[in-house]
Amino acid sequence: MPITVNLDVMMAKRKISAGDLAERIDITPANLSILKNNKAKAVRFSTLEAICRELDCQPGDILEFTKEE
Repeated sequence: MPITVNLDVMMAKRKISAGDLAERIDITPANLSILKNNKAKAVRFSTLEAICRELDCQPGDILEFTKEE
């Protein structure tokens, strides 16, 4: 998939665990894991907004487009 989720990188930079982030943005740890491990087919803007708010970052810090060749 040409969209890569770099959530684990931002979480490491902010020194926050998956469990803490999931609790703060009010989603299950399982759903956060799906997103973090590039298994998600979609992400709600409300979830993306909550992640950006908690990690103090921009959507582009988390999502990356890679051109397929």
